[in-house]
Amino acid sequence: MSDSDAALIARVVTDDDRIAFELLVRRYQSPLRNFLRRMTRNDAERADDLAQETLLKLYTSIASFKAQAKFSTWLYRIAYNTFLNDVRKIVPEAEFDEAYHSPMTDNSAAAGDQRDVDAALERLPDRQRAVFDLHYKKGMTHQEVANALELPLGTVKSDLTRGREALKAMLEDWEQA
Repeated sequence: MSDSDAALIARVVTDDDRIAFELLVRRYQSPLRNFLRRMTRNDAERADDLAQETLLKLYTSIASFKAQAKFSTWLYRIAYNTFLNDVRKIVPEAEFDEAYHSPMTDNSAAAGDQRDVDAALERLPDRQRAVFDLHYKKGMTHQEVANALELPLGTVKSDLTRGREALKAMLEDWEQA
């Protein structure tokens, strides 16, 4: 039986147990990289760099984990903040333009439904995309998503509702085209 997250965290904090940290990394590395790939619109190299940066931040701040939320929620908060900081480096806040983050339209009609859904998800604003990913792909509750992204619960629910409406409209437009 594998150690719980809490047991591994305790070993890292108390004994600077690098093997315990490695076990945490192995447990969360793939889901973390997948989340960041979706946030970076499938820029695998950038997502891998952000995942590595997230894991370094995790290692240096793990002692501050208070277990008020699930460990995964806390980790995704670090990852999302790392992503936002990276976006700010690329596009300074004064020059931030949501259109910059909109991907090119994928016109391949034969790509199939899942590819259409993925392409539509990529067109959502960063925050809505993060909310969708954490809720639907990672299975987090609305409250866990709110905690991970440091958003009010109502904002998470609104983002899910507005995102669903936007996705439905996009997919209907593509189907008619």
